[in-house]
Parts: sequence; C-alpha cells; structure tokens
Amino acid sequence: MDDGIQLAKMCLEYAQNKKAQDPVILDLRGVGGPSDFFLVVSGDSEPHLKAIAGEIEKGVKESLQRRPFRVSGNSVSQWIILDYGDVLVHVMNTGRRNFYRLEDLWGDAPRVKS
Repeated sequence: MDDGIQLAKMCLEYAQNKKAQDPVILDLRGVGGPSDFFLVVSGDSEPHLKAIAGEIEKGVKESLQRRPFRVSGNSVSQWIILDYGDVLVHVMNTGRRNFYRLEDLWGDAPRVKS
C-alpha cells in the first residue's frame, strides 16, 4: 500500500479520536495537486480545531517519528494546515470549510474510502 494513503488514513484516525466532523480524503495524484492527498476535516470551535490538529501531530510523531514540514494557520484563523509533504491535512471550522469548499475546488480528485 502507498505510504501517502497510509499516512492520510492514519491522520484521519487521529482526527476522529477528537471527534473531527465530515472527514474526506482526496487522492490528488491524478489531478496534479500540491500533494498526493488532502485530508479535510471540520471542527466547531477554536479549542476543537486545536485539539484535532494536536492529536494528529502527536499521533503521527509517536507512530512514525514524523513531524509536519510546516504548520500553517491556527485555531484563531479557523484553518490549520499540517503539511507532511505527501499529505496536507486541513483542519477547518465548519463555516470556513463551507465557504472555501476545497472538495469542490478539487472535484476531479477521487475520494478515498476510509
């Protein structure tokens, strides 16, 4: 199995530990995205977003000894991006996610079953 898809599914599992909402994994390999996979999840408050992102970072670090190359945004901005290179994790406030509609922007990308 592909390392990127394994990492995306692992990140999803950690996000679900903190009750992330509406998870979607998009496979961007065939459509030329900025990474191989996007994981997009929602949270409903600043503490919720921070908890989801923190759980993903902690879990991946403990499981794979891997840290994100960079973390963009924060809970106050209502959008946190964890950049693992082959996987970009988007932890978004529900309202912000509905506004930006990443799944529609990357509508040609197949969704990965989790």
